[in-house]
Amino acid sequence: MRIFGLIGERLGHSLSRELFEERFHREGLHDHHYRLFELDRVEQFTDLLRDYPDLVGLNVTIPYKRSVMPLLDAVDPLAAAVGAVNTIAIRDGRTTGYNTDVIGFREALPELIGEERPRALVLGGGGSSRAVSHVLRGLRIPHRVVSRSRE
Repeated sequence: MRIFGLIGERLGHSLSRELFEERFHREGLHDHHYRLFELDRVEQFTDLLRDYPDLVGLNVTIPYKRSVMPLLDAVDPLAAAVGAVNTIAIRDGRTTGYNTDVIGFREALPELIGEERPRALVLGGGGSSRAVSHVLRGLRIPHRVVSRSRE
């Protein structure tokens, strides 16, 4: 059995399980399963790894995109530059964090804006906005981040 999942604090709104389970079924991956793991504290991440030895990958959502990083065995250089992970691969008992938000945004943005280099407003100060800001800096697009918190 191969278990994948989502870690976060409150996951009742998440459609991830249904989406992944449907995809696994459609692809004939009957030994693949996707679970939602609500963690009250990020420190429970280590318990999760111990309790689910068949766990091979996790998506990460709020509020753990930054706070889980010190608990990982390795962090991809891109995720380290951003300061947030949204994906964790588990191979041979070792955890590695990645940020796929950067990849997705970096691939989508040029097609949307063409040759223009407009200014941008990033709403929110969480892990995803860090990824967006990282890409905007790389493309030399002036931007401003507006968030309810001072982070």
